[in-house]
Amino acid sequence: MQSVGKPSGSTDPKRHLWVLGLIAPASALLPSQLVLHTGAAVFWWIGPIIVLAIIPVLDWVVGEDGSNPRDEDYELLSNDRYYRWCTYLFLPIQLIGLIIAAYMWAGDELSALDKLGLAATLGFVSGIGINAAHELGHRVEHMERWLAKIALAQSGYGHFFVEHNRGHHVRVATPDDPASARLGESLWEFLPRSVAGGFRSALALEKERLARKGLPWWTVHNNVLQAWAMTLALFGALIVAFGLAVLPWLLLQAVIGAALLETVNYVEHYGLLRERKPNGGWARCSPRDSWNSDRLVTNIFLFHLQRHSDHHANPGRRYQTLRSSEEAPQLPAGYASMIVFAAVPPLWRSIMDHRVLAHYDGDITRANIQPRKRTRIIASYRATA
Repeated sequence: MQSVGKPSGSTDPKRHLWVLGLIAPASALLPSQLVLHTGAAVFWWIGPIIVLAIIPVLDWVVGEDGSNPRDEDYELLSNDRYYRWCTYLFLPIQLIGLIIAAYMWAGDELSALDKLGLAATLGFVSGIGINAAHELGHRVEHMERWLAKIALAQSGYGHFFVEHNRGHHVRVATPDDPASARLGESLWEFLPRSVAGGFRSALALEKERLARKGLPWWTVHNNVLQAWAMTLALFGALIVAFGLAVLPWLLLQAVIGAALLETVNYVEHYGLLRERKPNGGWARCSPRDSWNSDRLVTNIFLFHLQRHSDHHANPGRRYQTLRSSEEAPQLPAGYASMIVFAAVPPLWRSIMDHRVLAHYDGDITRANIQPRKRTRIIASYRATA
């Protein structure tokens, strides 16, 4: 893989920055103190403000990461437990923030609008928590896989543990993958397709796995049921502690978290299609099949999720060892900016569609195109040419 930017002069020049990734769950701890000391109710919305405004601006100001880990440092970086603790600590901070929020939702001090802002903040933490679960869920260590399910409890999206690893990574950048967005498909068309498709896929994949082991669906060994049970236990405990009034807010923040995850999915593979092998099967996933970004601030904030091309080409790599590549198609901005663009379909298409075309050297038929729009899209590009 060809690296981009300058080679790293040390094992990891970003080593001491990774703890800043904990700002995401910590944002759930900030609203009450910020409002108390400033009197500004806008700080109940600190989560969306950080992700949708502050991070995009910092990405633009700070710019590109520009360094890749050296091959000779791979084992040293992989085995350094400091990096694991940066993800482990996400979980207790995330949980403490949720407990504080539940206490506030249960009280009468906040207006409905303030509670909505707090739910949005917790939802963004929940969505980014799915990213922490994503990192942990790819590991072979038993403990880290359990921690992944715990991290998914707040969002109620526990089936992601099954679907992402055994579904998305197998079918990525093909029409069969519900989490791979198609050229001409808006975010608002993609969301229901990805949510429903991922849910059905997770159930089918786990049913097949259990059947191979001679186990029924209703078993303690069912990964989907284990993850969902954690959500039920978490939400049930919060309801017992603070009352039924917290349930609507818990459900709302979970929906926001899942929507944030799926929006990132939309960005990561929009319009990209793997090549076919001579026998008609799909070629092995390569860095060309995922959109890449190397903005430094979002790299830290999302534990290198933006180096998505290397992640799919080498899913066993831990986040600190992921590399950026010239072979991968590049996004014009970081993920934090791109999810804002994705919410406005005409803006998104003006930014991304010509990049998909350029990636395939002007041959739009090589892209993953929305089936019902395929004829019209191909005809429009041929007319333009």
